[in-house]
Amino acid sequence: MTTTATDGIVPKLIQIHFLAAWPGALLNRDDAGLAKRLPFGTATRTRVSSQCLKRHWRMADDRHALHELARQNGVEGVRSKQAIEREVTGPLRARFDGAMVDAVEEAFITKFYGKNAKDKQQRQALLFGRPELAWLREEAERLLAESGSAAGVKAAADVWVKEQKNNLNQLRDQNLLAASLEAALFGRMVTSDTKANRDAAIHVAHAFTVHAMQTETDYFTVVDDLSDREQGDDAGAAGVFDTELTSGLYYGYVVVDVPLLVSNLTGCDRKDWAGDHDRTLAAQVVEHLVHLVAEISPGAKKGSTAPYSRAELVLVEAGDRQPRTLANAFRDAIATEDRTSNRSLGHRTAQAMAGHLTDLDRMYETGEARRLAALPDLAVPEVANGSLRELAAWAGSVVRDAAA
Repeated sequence: MTTTATDGIVPKLIQIHFLAAWPGALLNRDDAGLAKRLPFGTATRTRVSSQCLKRHWRMADDRHALHELARQNGVEGVRSKQAIEREVTGPLRARFDGAMVDAVEEAFITKFYGKNAKDKQQRQALLFGRPELAWLREEAERLLAESGSAAGVKAAADVWVKEQKNNLNQLRDQNLLAASLEAALFGRMVTSDTKANRDAAIHVAHAFTVHAMQTETDYFTVVDDLSDREQGDDAGAAGVFDTELTSGLYYGYVVVDVPLLVSNLTGCDRKDWAGDHDRTLAAQVVEHLVHLVAEISPGAKKGSTAPYSRAELVLVEAGDRQPRTLANAFRDAIATEDRTSNRSLGHRTAQAMAGHLTDLDRMYETGEARRLAALPDLAVPEVANGSLRELAAWAGSVVRDAAA
């Protein structure tokens, strides 16, 4: 079931599977403040949403940070409900009449956030690239400089909006990654400029525990430091609260659509992604992503739970057929205790995943190339096991060296 070279496969899809454990944490909360749940197979599991995982990977601030990669290439992004006020018209207020700036600001906000967007809370948080924001600021400055009154600039701004219905999309011709590296990776939807939308090249599943949910209610108190019995103060706590904590071993799954990733980053036709194109940035993205998936923890209540852990197994596959999750290896929940075996939960989980993978290989014969980085107890004998650095470098080379 193992190959470590691509063996003639044009690796259109890279799959990343990981197993990671967190004890006594609240990684992702629902609207009631409880751990998110997922009924699956024989048990209800603890869940971490894909949105939560992606946000922590996007915001990670270490040597593999995606925003640093974006900064190096001049294609950072800003996700905000206030991008126009803060980044476009705000810097112009010191130089132009306030009423005139208000007129341009209203036109731009209506254009991108909708007719009812005066209330910031009603807006959708949009993702703009720094190049897009710089261009919009230049356009706003031009409209203001060419007008002599608030009425005049309002009329000019209205004409600008009507004449450039797809202005963000048109900017793409001048700067391919104007929408930001983040948009190229995780997608973007702009309802006012649908041609500026981007399909996500990276697909992320919700992570869930391979076993039944393990939960505990933690009661805690807040003590009044100035309480004094001698002065007649209440000796009890200033407040009693509770929170839900969970422990678990999670399975997570990520897919990279390599042709779309290369197309989003280089502007080539998706069908020609393996041609003569510079895939350096795409390879770096994949390499960084492998590190982020393994090393960056999601987690609410960091101050009281320190939910920092790293994946104990990361399996990367490269293939040319539709990807498939290995989540169904855990459709029957793994028993947290097995009196018939002295092997650890991690070992039994890794073996269940490997067994399911072997069965799929036998049935479908898809022939993916794969490599692994795992702790000794979770290692899969049939798959080459190395360090995370080696695994990430291999995944990047699969993209960079692909040939049709």
